[in-house]
Amino acid sequence: MSVLVTGVAGFIGSQVAQRLLARGEAVVGVDNFSPYYDPVLKFARLKPLRGTEGFTFVEADVADRDALAALADAHPDFDRIVHLAAQPGVRHSKVDPYIYVRTNVMGHLVMLELAREMGGRLKHFVYASSSSVYGGNSKLPFSVEDPVDHPESLYAATKRADELMVEAYAHQYGMRATGLRYFTVYGPWGRPDMSPYIFARAIHEGKTIPLYHMGRIKRDFTYIDEIAAGTIAALDHVPAGGVRGGAHRLYNLGATRSVDIRHVVSLFEKALGKSANIELKPGEAGDMRETAADIAATTRDLGWSPKVTVEEGIPLFVEWFKRYNRL
Repeated sequence: MSVLVTGVAGFIGSQVAQRLLARGEAVVGVDNFSPYYDPVLKFARLKPLRGTEGFTFVEADVADRDALAALADAHPDFDRIVHLAAQPGVRHSKVDPYIYVRTNVMGHLVMLELAREMGGRLKHFVYASSSSVYGGNSKLPFSVEDPVDHPESLYAATKRADELMVEAYAHQYGMRATGLRYFTVYGPWGRPDMSPYIFARAIHEGKTIPLYHMGRIKRDFTYIDEIAAGTIAALDHVPAGGVRGGAHRLYNLGATRSVDIRHVVSLFEKALGKSANIELKPGEAGDMRETAADIAATTRDLGWSPKVTVEEGIPLFVEWFKRYNRL
């Protein structure tokens, strides 16, 4: 049997697929090479996977019902799904809201329908949610028990919709599912629209870094290797079924440490050996001021506890950034 991984050319998906293959799993990977950021990076992530025994790649859009039905017919041996394909980015959701609904809502529904049609063959449906669902919650750290009824961006709303859709399918159709609320993932092969890549490039090129909310922002930065390990730990821990056989769990995957963004910039300055040009700017609607993960349930149930600090992880990212960009 094999594992279906969507978004396999993405930041997290490529790392999850590598780990699954390394332990002898067969992987069917799906991606559509969305142009949201330069697909060249996606092709580079995919290259080592294509050369690995047990890996099969299918180019498809998860919102394309016919393409996913054809995939299921052509590859009927997968019994687990790791659904990571999504349209990311809080700010871009104000620019092109339709793609968020198409990919994150319709695409999610298509995957759930594919899972439903598998019936008892499907062992586990694991999917990506986001810390953005916590919205304007002021209580820190964020717990999966906290209310998440007030999203502050369309992106966050689509991710919360995903969670609710899975809840319905789990109970209606006896599905076993786990949602993972990722907190600011960074590290080698990271997305160029995220702050670590933006900071590194700006400092290297001598360009200005805008820091919103006048620099008074804190984030729970979580290293990619640990996110990939946590995702697979979730895949391996199938939730016990309820009355109808279905079960749906939610977990935070975060480093539990809320780091001042100005400290993060200073770590990039040190790693690159250059000073940053910083412009303090007011915040924008949809921005979260601070994030921090409560992972007590994650550690208890999955045995996952991250160790890599930003002081360790950022130099590793910068090493990759220089190598990838031939600096």
